[in-house]
Amino acid sequence: MSQPSEKPRATPQFARMTLTPAPRKDIASEPSCCTDGACATPPPVTETQGALSWQVAGMDCAACARKVENAVRQVPEVRHVQVLFATEKLVVDAPVSQREAIEAAVRGAGYTLRDAHAAAPEPTSGWRENLPIIVIAVLMALSWALEQAHPVAGRVAFIVTTLVGLFPVVRQAWRLTRSGNPFAIETLMSVAATGALIIGASEEAAMVLLLYLIGERLEGWAANRARSGVSALVALRPETAVRLRSGARETVAISTLQPGDVIEVAAGGRLPADGKLLAATASFDESALTGESLPVEHQPGDKIPAGATSVDRLVSLEVTSRPGESAIDRILHLIEEAEAKRAPIERFIDRFSRLYTPAIMAAALLTALIPPLLFAAPWLPWVYKALALLLIGCPCALVISTPAAITSGLAAATRFGALIKGGAALEALGRVEQIAFDKTGTLTAGTPQVTAVDPVDGLEAEALLAFAAAVEQGSTHPLAQAVMREARERGVASLKAEAQRTLAGAGVEAQVQGRLLRISAPDKVSIDLPETWQQRIREQEAQGQTVIVVTASDQLLGTLALRDTQRADARDAVEKLRALGIQSIMLTGDNPRAAAAIAKELGMDYRAGLLPADKVEAVNALNARAPLAIVGDGINDAPAMKAATIGIAMGSGTDVALEAADAALTHNRLMALPGMIALARATHRNIRQNIAIALGLKAIFLVTTLLGLTGLWLAVLADTGATVLVTANALRLLRQRG
Repeated sequence: MSQPSEKPRATPQFARMTLTPAPRKDIASEPSCCTDGACATPPPVTETQGALSWQVAGMDCAACARKVENAVRQVPEVRHVQVLFATEKLVVDAPVSQREAIEAAVRGAGYTLRDAHAAAPEPTSGWRENLPIIVIAVLMALSWALEQAHPVAGRVAFIVTTLVGLFPVVRQAWRLTRSGNPFAIETLMSVAATGALIIGASEEAAMVLLLYLIGERLEGWAANRARSGVSALVALRPETAVRLRSGARETVAISTLQPGDVIEVAAGGRLPADGKLLAATASFDESALTGESLPVEHQPGDKIPAGATSVDRLVSLEVTSRPGESAIDRILHLIEEAEAKRAPIERFIDRFSRLYTPAIMAAALLTALIPPLLFAAPWLPWVYKALALLLIGCPCALVISTPAAITSGLAAATRFGALIKGGAALEALGRVEQIAFDKTGTLTAGTPQVTAVDPVDGLEAEALLAFAAAVEQGSTHPLAQAVMREARERGVASLKAEAQRTLAGAGVEAQVQGRLLRISAPDKVSIDLPETWQQRIREQEAQGQTVIVVTASDQLLGTLALRDTQRADARDAVEKLRALGIQSIMLTGDNPRAAAAIAKELGMDYRAGLLPADKVEAVNALNARAPLAIVGDGINDAPAMKAATIGIAMGSGTDVALEAADAALTHNRLMALPGMIALARATHRNIRQNIAIALGLKAIFLVTTLLGLTGLWLAVLADTGATVLVTANALRLLRQRG
């Protein structure tokens, strides 16, 4: 039905979410081209466009992802390239003929590739990963011991130690320079260590390399820690499944499963694909996907997401998802899309760092030349200070200060049932000062019940219900579903309807038993209602009920009253938002009296009787006053979501609403909203702290180095230490709870 109080909705199904964000007027727009990396992030390349994809190994931080991108950009015919650091995926928009050239470019930059759909390799042992650090540390200890017995031999030993540690760094710096990354940390480290050897500071050169290797190892650990949530999600999918064919069981790879296949999952086993439960009732543990700690009981015909665990029995299911399109795959795709949408502050830091590194190298050169040439200062001390300045000026900590915090923030949000579409959305969410809610399906459960059937004199209630159900046949509207459900429960015989049609903004009508029946909202009926009926309708609406009027050829047949139940957590969510200083308002197409009853219970303001265009107008007015988020789930919420600072969809909403939104409450719990906003604000604070740490430490060590108070090895700590501190600070966000 088309009355303005509600909206059509699809069957709840979080698994279909794609969340393609719409452009917003107060979020910095992102240019669509940028091959030099100096401007904003282009639209994400997806595999659905036929792009080439791989998994990349060896990336320790977001700066490594930029190095891979720059290397691939050197390949001819590459139209766009993107590295998704959280999932370690490289996606390239290029002809298939360039596949080998792209792989060679990445390998040339010092990273390894494998097929995007290949199984992950066995993890490398800790001993092997730490071997370079152990070798340099042992050589340094031996060199120091030798120096105590024979100073000249000891210095030679330190030179050899430095050369052993420097060789792989210089090789990587050369690779990166050839692949379009001339100002990488490896380049700065190579210049500084080589310069230290030339001026005779071999002990410090060796210490610099040891600290650099330790810092790289710590960055790798932190990166793996940040990606652990994604790895755990991938691990939810078993590699094989038991498929039933012609009564026989066969073990097959999950990539071979197709919709319609029947599979078996043993008690304690995980579903390899989305499936429809066959035969008996069974319980499933869906906590890994939904956060619900208790098992959920499902009936035959219910859809179960991939990754759920059968709790108590062997179950048979019919596969409903194609390979790569299960609930887990879609969540992973959302995470990748989220990472692709970089926040404005992140784009600014990235652009700044590209200018910052060459400027630091120029400053180091001037530091080495100007005092000796212009003021006759001794060369050695100033060359030494210039080398230290090179190390201090490395931008690693600054580059990862923002993406580390945003990645941690997005990962933390998924833990309490919120998917936020990237850094831009997270930044916008942190600025929100007011939230507008749709009513049905958002503040209420979206499953209204018929509370009263009032026919005119001479007509039985069952007859009125039969007429109304006939007109509503085939509709997916919540009120229509409620009417048909009530008719079935009362055992009312179904009537045949013909020529059904929706009357835009007025109701729905159909031919039933030769009469033209119409269902409308009370203010849309085409006849004058008697005063007694108007009074009854006002009383029901004042109680928060929605009333629909049934007429036949301009004659009143009666009314039906329906009531939607308020979400259990709606009031608590609104109160917590108020505690955060956020004002809540309800925007609904329902009648003012029913809206007032719900708004009063929740303690919020409201606007009622709104058509989709009216909602957009209301959102524009509110958004002009202060940054506004809008929460909805229906088709007619989508335009308003596009107009707001940020749109948030309920996970059970329609495809259109989910695609228009920048974030979603995947568990349909409004209590996640205050947590989302608190997390966004915490992420903003974390970013500011990270930038202060990165620049503050560098400023301190810059001054102490120029004054001659600190040397090369402390200069390395200025960068490595800052990088580790920034990463550790960002990881604190993972402890945030909704």
